[in-house]
Amino acid sequence: MVERLRATLGGLPSCVEEDAWVGVRWRVGTATVAHVFGGEDELFRITFRAEAGELMAFEQLGPPYFRAEWGDNVVGLVLDRHTDWDELAELLVDAYCLQAPARLVAQVQRPGAEA
Repeated sequence: MVERLRATLGGLPSCVEEDAWVGVRWRVGTATVAHVFGGEDELFRITFRAEAGELMAFEQLGPPYFRAEWGDNVVGLVLDRHTDWDELAELLVDAYCLQAPARLVAQVQRPGAEA
């Protein structure tokens, strides 16, 4: 699971993986892009940043998405055998673009963007 996340997040400019107080997180500068944790209850979760309008949509979708108890733009996703890893990769790139400085965002090829 971490390898799949690493494949997406590790390729983003100045996005650094580090151990968190629990689990693993990826940051750009001091801003957290994504944080994966869990396992003690046999469930793994990832939290990431989303735009306000998207956050409301995720709340309406319900499980496997959830609203994190911290931050005003943090959404979570329970990772399991049904996880759409392509969709999650797009969400993580979007989260990175919300957290990174414009000079780094300009270097990112976003899904659906023209080359």
